[in-house]
Amino acid sequence: MSLSVALSPEQGLNRYLQEVRKFPMLERDEEFMLAKRWVEHQDSEAAEKMVTSHLRLVAKIAMGYRGYGLPIAEVISEGNVGLMQAVKKFDPDKGFRLSTYAMWWIRAAIQEYVLRSWSLVKMGTTAAQKKLFFNLRRLKGQMKAVEEGDLTPENLEKIATKLGVKETEVTSMNRRMSGGGDASLNVTIGGEDGSAQWQDWLVDETDSQEDQLAEDQEHDARMDLLQTAMADLNERERDIIAKRRLSDSPMTLEDLAGIYNVSRERIRQIEGRAFEKLQEAMLKAAGTAGLIEG
Repeated sequence: MSLSVALSPEQGLNRYLQEVRKFPMLERDEEFMLAKRWVEHQDSEAAEKMVTSHLRLVAKIAMGYRGYGLPIAEVISEGNVGLMQAVKKFDPDKGFRLSTYAMWWIRAAIQEYVLRSWSLVKMGTTAAQKKLFFNLRRLKGQMKAVEEGDLTPENLEKIATKLGVKETEVTSMNRRMSGGGDASLNVTIGGEDGSAQWQDWLVDETDSQEDQLAEDQEHDARMDLLQTAMADLNERERDIIAKRRLSDSPMTLEDLAGIYNVSRERIRQIEGRAFEKLQEAMLKAAGTAGLIEG
């Protein structure tokens, strides 16, 4: 799928945001017909219209990742790639809106970019490490613990308990994010005048109690949906997804290939197919539960 979206966030963030707001939001019926044209006829014009109408959604999501010391233009660009993947795979007959479906792909693309940029993947990042990485700044912001150096014992214990990880892991990640690893809080980043610093982005990271409650409720709802969706997989698929995607210490393709006496590539194929089935089942369950627009 190749879309000729002329706009680029590299042209200047303010101008880009002004331009993407000019694209009208799609009504449900119009979105459905455009999606059908893409699915049935590979109509690139229809696909491009779906993409451009959701560029503002990408920008909004991307703004939540400003504090990682990365050029916001590149973050938005990665999110746009995720959006195009979502449009490519979107099935209008499932009954939900493209925006709901696309958010998963946009966030996944941006998070993968952040992780690649921070070199955490070189450490064999586990699910727990990813959770720690993407929540440490927010929790430090809530505690007003934005100073450089190690966390206080009290804050260290609170964060470790909240995220369910060891205090040593929190200390290691904090040092890595605060200057002992890929970047420093004082490193100059982005901005047209090049004077902005990473710590400048940390000012408004604190969530309100209402936002935190909503986040916790959304997490619980998603976990319930996951359990429901897992029932749509067969036993082998559930086992592979659990050991590859849901474990804090994921098994390698080689290890699973040995268990099931098949090739590594076969395990990769099963995992990929199972993950797509899981996503579709979760979206279907969410629609049934009234958690997304039906």
